Amino acid sequence: MSPAFTLEPAQLADLEALVAIRIDAMRESLTRIGRFDPDRARERFASGFDPRATRHISCGGERVGFVVVKQQQSGLLLDHLYLRPSAQGQGLGSAVLNAVIAEAAARGQVLFVGALRDSAANRFYERHGFQKTGESEWDVYYQRSP
Repeated sequence: MSPAFTLEPAQLADLEALVAIRIDAMRESLTRIGRFDPDRARERFASGFDPRATRHISCGGERVGFVVVKQQQSGLLLDHLYLRPSAQGQGLGSAVLNAVIAEAAARGQVLFVGALRDSAANRFYERHGFQKTGESEWDVYYQRSP
């Protein structure tokens, strides 16, 4: 059974709270490959922050993560999906991803995502039906057709 959660719209004022969640969620993966830099993580996220595409993930009344889905010309881009480490491993990420997949399918759109090379996120997306479409030095790219 999937955990109960809600998706709540983000506001411009939520930027720092979202950055803190992203840094918390990415610390282990980025440290492992020698690329953990909180300043760069903040800058990268802030430069593309669009509150209209961003939703908080709340579970049990607590904000435990966020998801960013952006409309692209060729489909929807799952730009970010982060959960605090304390909220991981309980099925919440899968439940949120399934909701995003359902949104894309309802719109008849392809869903795109990228994951850090050697991250557990790669297996996560493959388990949810994403097909690998390419790679770069640091990332692996996927898509899922409706």
